[in-house]
Amino acid sequence: MPPRAVVESNVETSRSVEDARESLLDAISGVGGRGRVASDLQKKVIDDCVRVLEEDGGLQNPTEAESLEGRWQLVYTTRPGTASPIQRSFVGVDAFTVFQEIVLRNTDDPRVTNTVNFGKKIGELRVEAVASIATGVRINFRFDRAAFHFQFLPFKVPYPVPFKLLDDEAKGWLDTVYLSPEGNLRISKGNKGTTFVLQRNPGPRQKLLLAVKSKRDVEQAIEELKPLNPNIAPAKSEALSGKWRLVWTSQARNANPLQKLSAGFASNWQIIDGDTGTLENLVTAVFGFVKLRANADTETTSPVRTNVFIRKAAVEVGPVKIPLNLNGRGFVEQLYLDDKLRISRGSKGSTFIHVRDD
Repeated sequence: MPPRAVVESNVETSRSVEDARESLLDAISGVGGRGRVASDLQKKVIDDCVRVLEEDGGLQNPTEAESLEGRWQLVYTTRPGTASPIQRSFVGVDAFTVFQEIVLRNTDDPRVTNTVNFGKKIGELRVEAVASIATGVRINFRFDRAAFHFQFLPFKVPYPVPFKLLDDEAKGWLDTVYLSPEGNLRISKGNKGTTFVLQRNPGPRQKLLLAVKSKRDVEQAIEELKPLNPNIAPAKSEALSGKWRLVWTSQARNANPLQKLSAGFASNWQIIDGDTGTLENLVTAVFGFVKLRANADTETTSPVRTNVFIRKAAVEVGPVKIPLNLNGRGFVEQLYLDDKLRISRGSKGSTFIHVRDD
């Protein structure tokens, strides 16, 4: 039996790695363009998490692991606008989904294939490379073919890059610096200095956040997550209080004008204080110079429902405050609530997704 100190050290390391995985995915969920739109703080958090996971390494000799093979979804990269042509053109666009498929064993044609999916009605771009295992962590590859596969055309459209003429420029390598024991999270580094974070079969929560970024299949992802609500009485939960940032909404036709107007702004928050029974909707624009603010009283009427009574609203332009003749009442039902994510639906049918931004 190992000494108690060794056991405690191993447990602490395991917790640290688990925390790093969770923090990494949470940080990535708030980044746009798979890294193209990220604040310095977000980049630091992600870099710190990557460093912890890289030091741990996950599964040893990942190129020998069956879990390395298969289809992976790219969720973050450190250089989305540079490096390869596929990165420069498509990786930083949230509306597209980017996959990497690795096939190394039980085949006469081992390959790494990068795929950009433009949507079910449009098609995809596949960029393929011949692959070989170099070491326990490294895969060597050489791009040799690429084509667009459009749904509306009966033939492939060649990708305009002459790989045969590029010689060494078409070659590279990919190191897997972390592969989770479960085989669902991978961090790789390429020969051009790029770090990639990829997931396989994202969970319902992460799947929703990825859908929000791509603006596709959000409603379906919501329906998959709702039954997994960890709070049986979300409207009464202490977790409801705090500052929440709006990341997606579907507006009902009869939503109030303030709600419709504010939904189009990037900086849109809802601040809930359960102790005082108050709520504030805050929208900022023009670098915070223009603000739209609405204050309301709240009353919890069921485990999931809160009545909302708008008391006042105003537009603030610098130091000037312009009151709005806007008041009314309605309700909000909490469809899902955890410590960092909230899904709610208003009395007029609008659905909202917020992430905690305290």
